[in-house]
Amino acid sequence: MKSIIENSLSQSHSYVDYRNYINDILKEGKSTGKEQSEALTHYSELNEARMNRLEKTVKISTEIIQKLNQLNGEYIWLVISEGWCGDAAQILPVIYKMAELSERIDIKIVFRDENEDLMNLFLTNGTKSIPKLIILDKITLEVLGDFGPRPIGAKQLILDYKAKHGIVDETAKTNLQLWYLHDKGLSTQKEILDLMLAFD
Repeated sequence: MKSIIENSLSQSHSYVDYRNYINDILKEGKSTGKEQSEALTHYSELNEARMNRLEKTVKISTEIIQKLNQLNGEYIWLVISEGWCGDAAQILPVIYKMAELSERIDIKIVFRDENEDLMNLFLTNGTKSIPKLIILDKITLEVLGDFGPRPIGAKQLILDYKAKHGIVDETAKTNLQLWYLHDKGLSTQKEILDLMLAFD
């Protein structure tokens, strides 16, 4: 596992570089990842607008800022993502803002389709669901925990919808985006912090 993590870290991006790369390839009419389609490019364009908005509007709560500043260890937050992923667009800006508030956290982002070995270590119910945040000890690269692909409330919304309708369709995706809009990133903040405090 350690060699896979080291390999992924060697090709990781900063948050700013990740955003710039997606923006650059969108100008060429492309999305990230192996698969290319008009739909994926369309989702990527929507996500760019969402992330631009969230970077301006997401607020990290005072309580969480205090606790982030009291961390004892040093960590790498390694995130598996792709530009077309709607959940990633909602969650990545929150993760980034949290990491920026602590000198003890470095955030690194890798693309799922370029890091299949890493993705296969962190499947969700057998699927390559993203985003996935992997919390690493900065010195040893030991995996301390992981979060994703969704906060509990968002996950339950999709499970309930699928149980009722049998599929995850555009209505479900719209409902999910509304959930994120109303939640304002608070569930993501709390769940990641609780994870951190469990081993710090």
